[in-house]
Amino acid sequence: MNILVTAGPTREYIDEIRFLTNPSSGKMGFISAEVFAGAGHKVTLISGPVSLTPPEGVECVPVETAGEMHKAVLKRFEYVDCVVMTAAVMDFRPKEKVAGKIRRGGGGFTLELVENPDILGELGQMHLEKILIGFALETDPPAGEAGEGRENARAKLEAKNLDLLVLNFPESFGADRTRFEILDRKGKWRPLGLIEKEELARILLKEIERLKAENA
Repeated sequence: MNILVTAGPTREYIDEIRFLTNPSSGKMGFISAEVFAGAGHKVTLISGPVSLTPPEGVECVPVETAGEMHKAVLKRFEYVDCVVMTAAVMDFRPKEKVAGKIRRGGGGFTLELVENPDILGELGQMHLEKILIGFALETDPPAGEAGEGRENARAKLEAKNLDLLVLNFPESFGADRTRFEILDRKGKWRPLGLIEKEELARILLKEIERLKAENA
């Protein structure tokens, strides 16, 4: 199979030297790309700015902003069988990027934000019989409990027409081992508890191969 993986954060510049971002390390995406490639699949990894070594045998495409990731993903979507969207793409960007450097002026500074493209939402509308896997980060409730976090994740899976959605939590940023839950199209939850990200990647690989076989 041809599998497209996204990873890391995006940066949205306020001026030439300052930007909005998040703590994503890119580990989940890089580990997933390595596991998928190790199983013999052709993997393309589109990543925001991270401090990780690209896996061997994987085509790596560096991007910085959500707009750049949007273009890179859409350019390749037609040619892949599966997309695993682990990237923590910034939902918003400054409406205008200030030229040069913003300097102190003795007062405050108002920053107006606009929405970035919803990459996974666009892929879900197109779908084209691809396997789509997304991630949802929620702050509440803890894994294994019903509540707003799970409901938000369920709504995301349905709205974006995903095959699987992985629910995780802020503690996963930069961690090698964290809590995950998987939600499928039938609405069934699979709590995985505290596991290594590599183990999750292997679980996702089995699910991808199963879904591909079912769709054949």
